[in-house]
Amino acid sequence: MLTRPPDSEIPPFFRGYVDAVPRHGGLIDTLVAQISSFPALLSRFPEANTEVGYAPGKWSLKQSIEHVNDTERIFTYRLLRIARGDQTPLPGFDQDAYVANSHANARPWSELIAEFTAVRAATLAFVRGLPDDAWTRTGISSGAHSSARLFAYVIAGHVAHHAALIESSYAPLLK
Repeated sequence: MLTRPPDSEIPPFFRGYVDAVPRHGGLIDTLVAQISSFPALLSRFPEANTEVGYAPGKWSLKQSIEHVNDTERIFTYRLLRIARGDQTPLPGFDQDAYVANSHANARPWSELIAEFTAVRAATLAFVRGLPDDAWTRTGISSGAHSSARLFAYVIAGHVAHHAALIESSYAPLLK
């Protein structure tokens, strides 16, 4: 059964993401809700408002969403490896290099939103198919002891984090 990871399983750099996941309701419900709520939030922004950051040096909204998509793929891959019992230590990744090489600003906004929905649908299909004993399997990721269930929570929390950032920092650009 998928349960919230105990504090001992949460490396400090993932604490904010896990804490961003509501304690009421199940994680699967959160992941399912985000498949519609996150694109609905993004759809409020016209294409013209998506290629600039909210401040100098900040990613554009398109770059931020490509980051969300890439990061969900990476975290799901980590979840897969750990859930399947692979004990090979998993390295971190350079999110800035990923964004710089994504060419997100050259892509249509609607395509990036549709990509999120497709990536999340794949994540949900995988998560729903995991057996109960897979959730507590552990491995090493970014130098930290991590469980499979940790990454399921980090996936949901990462999207929640970016949704809050969009509301607080990008949405004012619409006014």
